[in-house]
Amino acid sequence: MSVRIMPLRLEAFEQLPKHARRCVFWELDPATLDAGDYLPDPEFEKEAWLSMVMLEWGSCGQIASKTPAEGSDADEDEPCLGYVLYAPPRAVPRAQRFPTGPVSADAVLLTSMGVEPGQSDGLTHSLISQVVSELVRRGVRALEAFGRTADTAELLDPDTADPELSPAIEALGDCSFDQCMIGADFLLGAGFTVVAPHRYFPRLRLELDKGLGWKAEVEAALERLLKSAQLQEPVGAGAQLRG
Repeated sequence: MSVRIMPLRLEAFEQLPKHARRCVFWELDPATLDAGDYLPDPEFEKEAWLSMVMLEWGSCGQIASKTPAEGSDADEDEPCLGYVLYAPPRAVPRAQRFPTGPVSADAVLLTSMGVEPGQSDGLTHSLISQVVSELVRRGVRALEAFGRTADTAELLDPDTADPELSPAIEALGDCSFDQCMIGADFLLGAGFTVVAPHRYFPRLRLELDKGLGWKAEVEAALERLLKSAQLQEPVGAGAQLRG
């Protein structure tokens, strides 16, 4: 199956999976809600956030779909196979709450991504590659992300949860850190390096300003990862989509 990856347009918002349309884990600060309050329309909040970022900064996402068959309408909306979102850290309220912050001033923050069940690891790496190409074209120096380690499972148990981390991991509706953050292992495999270590939430960085050699280095790393993935059973990237 041939896949195309395109910048996310606001008109394509409805193509995103249900959880991606409703997830506001990164986009809203839980502190803005009073105790006991809930978001009556998280989908509206997410679309409004995307609209704001696109208007003020430009494209902030990539969406993967099946390439239209020959002879079909190229503008016809195909089902989403995967997506990735990113934005300037100033537009991401949750980023201010992590112990490994702040995000570097020269970096864009990778917030969330996911692929439909049954898609290979190759698609997740293709999404990252597309983000890299887009940001380099726009003169961005680095891409950073807050990763989620395997040890974060401890934070789901009230007996082992760290209360000092509650501002960072506080849930918003059905959005929670264990399903709305990208796995640190995946980020490391995609070429990111840890710049702020942490047992649960390290901050990782991918340099994009290595001069003319950056493209060959990134493509070579992705090629090695794709070959490795083909030798293994398909596994998720730590950010599976929910229908």
